[in-house]
Amino acid sequence: MSTAISVRLPEKLAMDIDEIALETERARSFHIQKAVEMYIQEYADLQVGLDRLNDPSDPVVSLEEMKAKLEL
Repeated sequence: MSTAISVRLPEKLAMDIDEIALETERARSFHIQKAVEMYIQEYADLQVGLDRLNDPSDPVVSLEEMKAKLEL
């Protein structure tokens, strides 16, 4: 199920999205949806990193240890 959301964008950004939509032969809404999905995933990844950074019980792994674990 989809929900319609109205948003105001700067004209230049809307024109850029339209240009991409023309080049890819996809709808403007497709590209906006994908961009929002990517943003939310990136935000979640950064939040996990921040939570781990601030967790004193989370062990720190040195670069040497990581290389050894990855066998580089």
